Amino acid sequence: MADNRAYSLAVIAVVAVCTILLRAFPFLVFGGRKEMPRMVQYLGAVLPASIMAVLVVYCLRNMDFTSAERFVPSLVAGLLVVGLHLWRKNILLSIGLGTVCYMVLVQMVFPVG
Repeated sequence: MADNRAYSLAVIAVVAVCTILLRAFPFLVFGGRKEMPRMVQYLGAVLPASIMAVLVVYCLRNMDFTSAERFVPSLVAGLLVVGLHLWRKNILLSIGLGTVCYMVLVQMVFPVG
């Protein structure tokens, strides 16, 4: 029992130190500058959209078009996310309602299995 506690505390300590170092890294590297380097500004502008595109491809990579219950929930939820985001420009609202829509469709409308 004591071994488990020691292991758990060690894991928590390592995770805490890594989190603190990752959050402090930009301040340590760019702390004395008044302006961020252009490369960092470019990455800050480009990466969010790139990451979202990768996540969309990852989520839809195994879409199966053999029957409606296998692809309609993903398609409807994806279109809802895009529509909501274009309309309201609120990422949390778009992703949250898209997830709820997908889960309702998968669990209640198109149950598989």
